[in-house]
Amino acid sequence: MFRFWGSQDQQAQPPPQEGSSHSWYPPPGVSSPNTSRPSTPSTSASNNYNVHRPAESSHSPSQVSPSEAAGIIALLRDKSVDELRKLLSDKDAYNQFLLSVDQVKIQNNIRDELRKETLQLARNNLDKEPQMMELRNQCRIIRTTELAAALEKLNDLERQKEEILKFYSPASFINRLQDAMNETDKESDMVHRQLLEKEIDIGTFVQKYKKLRTSYHRRALTHLAAKTSPIA
Repeated sequence: MFRFWGSQDQQAQPPPQEGSSHSWYPPPGVSSPNTSRPSTPSTSASNNYNVHRPAESSHSPSQVSPSEAAGIIALLRDKSVDELRKLLSDKDAYNQFLLSVDQVKIQNNIRDELRKETLQLARNNLDKEPQMMELRNQCRIIRTTELAAALEKLNDLERQKEEILKFYSPASFINRLQDAMNETDKESDMVHRQLLEKEIDIGTFVQKYKKLRTSYHRRALTHLAAKTSPIA
């Protein structure tokens, strides 16, 4: 918070002259935190009360703005010497004065609000714990039952897809054409044997044989085109 001059330095100084009416503090416009006390008309008082702040104050982690410093000095200038000494020696009086500063009040209010919000969030999280446990149990049930069935169905669909892709692949198409050509060739030979064995007449033979050979050569040309195609 705000640091005043050290109590040990104050105790080491002799008491001020009773007749002095000058203030120890600079006017509110002075913003430097290291400003020394202004000198009194007495030369001895000037030597005794020209006390600087301790050197370690320059290492304070927080910097007071000029306006804030002026406001604090304005609060202190109306206090008597005894009141200032009490602030340096009495911890309770120092804390009471510190808590009366507006900047400290604002920081304390912000701290209290953040504490309340944190507590409320913690309560909300604790209230949701039963719901989280229920959701966790439901996930476990889904993982052990519905998920297993869904995975099995997915695997079955994957197998069907692979079979369909394999069936309509160029290699499979060429193989089926070759099988159809061989089957048509066998049927042509069978029709020819039937003619030789006089199981059919010449008119029936010509009609069947022509149809089979036409189908064979059409498939043979398709098979040749498929084998020479780049996609094969």
